[in-house]
Amino acid sequence: MALLPDITAFYEAGDEAGRLVSGRTIGTVELVRTQELLRAHLPPSPASVLDVGGGPGVHARWLTDSGYQVLVVDPVEKHVRQARRQGLAALVGDARQLEQADLSFDAVLMLGPLYHLPDGTGRARAWREAHRVVKPGGLVAAAALNRYAKLLDLNSPRALDIAATGLRVRRDGPTTYYHAPSELCAEARQAGLGDLTLYGLHGPAYEALRAEERRTGTKNLGVKALETALAAARFTDGHPELVVSSLHLLAVARRPPVAVNPIIP
Repeated sequence: MALLPDITAFYEAGDEAGRLVSGRTIGTVELVRTQELLRAHLPPSPASVLDVGGGPGVHARWLTDSGYQVLVVDPVEKHVRQARRQGLAALVGDARQLEQADLSFDAVLMLGPLYHLPDGTGRARAWREAHRVVKPGGLVAAAALNRYAKLLDLNSPRALDIAATGLRVRRDGPTTYYHAPSELCAEARQAGLGDLTLYGLHGPAYEALRAEERRTGTKNLGVKALETALAAARFTDGHPELVVSSLHLLAVARRPPVAVNPIIP
């Protein structure tokens, strides 16, 4: 299986690690929120974690330093080389056809693959593979983009199209798929996963932060803006109806202790 050529080209030419650790306020919100939610749900170290689509290993580095046994699997060879240079275990692989054995990991992360699988069949395969390799009772955490949050972006001429179809094909970046929140939850359940919780990673402040970036000409908006955005995102955790305001979503689910066969679409 292969990714769409524009996706491979984008990541081979870009700096995926810098998106989260460059000091940009938006990236810092995503990094902090992802890590605090994973910390709340992951089993204690030294549990085994398969980081599918883990890129250059930003999250894998943090988890390894926290005592977890982490394997990064990513389809982009550049990312695998970058992860290995950090001393991380990393292999080239595809979320839709993992080489790892059944029931072999305590947790599986999919923090990138679903963005770039516009075909529903491909996403279903990725979910089933995560279900297959995680142990009974184990965690599966998957990130996605929320199509309805694009309606808050006043600078997106295609916001209505994205909200209606979930698909964004652009000249300056990779083909991207945006989920409806209910669709993301349905995909997890169809794969046989349960105990599902949906979080908004960025919360409602994402587009406000982007607008302030454009107004000020800076991408590091300072401690006050960061703390305000994080507080707003954390507030939504207790108010599920607000998840629709967040561009980035995180679905956290578990494989039932008793085997449940996924629904084959």
